[in-house]
Amino acid sequence: MRKRGKKPKKSKAEWYAVRCLFHWKEPHDSYEERITIWRATSLAEAIELAEQEAAEYGEAGPCDYLNLAQAYHLGDEAIQSGAEVFSLLRDSDLEPKAYLDTFFDTGTERQADGAEDASRLRGN
Repeated sequence: MRKRGKKPKKSKAEWYAVRCLFHWKEPHDSYEERITIWRATSLAEAIELAEQEAAEYGEAGPCDYLNLAQAYHLGDEAIQSGAEVFSLLRDSDLEPKAYLDTFFDTGTERQADGAEDASRLRGN
């Protein structure tokens, strides 16, 4: 029985960013990292929501969800310009250039360097 004057504790939904990984099938043979944002009452709920969406995304396109979801609690009430939406720390003994070459700038990325490249990647 609840004591008078006390309301039950209500879970407050907050913002979370979740990164999910995909493998695109032939002819692409590429990997994709997607970061989506979710309003949820916990990290676990945000991951559950993101994984449901990731499964749908994989079924809609020629890609497989790799069952890896990493979440980040945004902590802010409102999303605004400059808000940090994801952060992941990785320990490494690599020097900065070797680290970038190993994990982020291998030369195999499909990324745009500017408006012209973005247009080219979209096929315009």
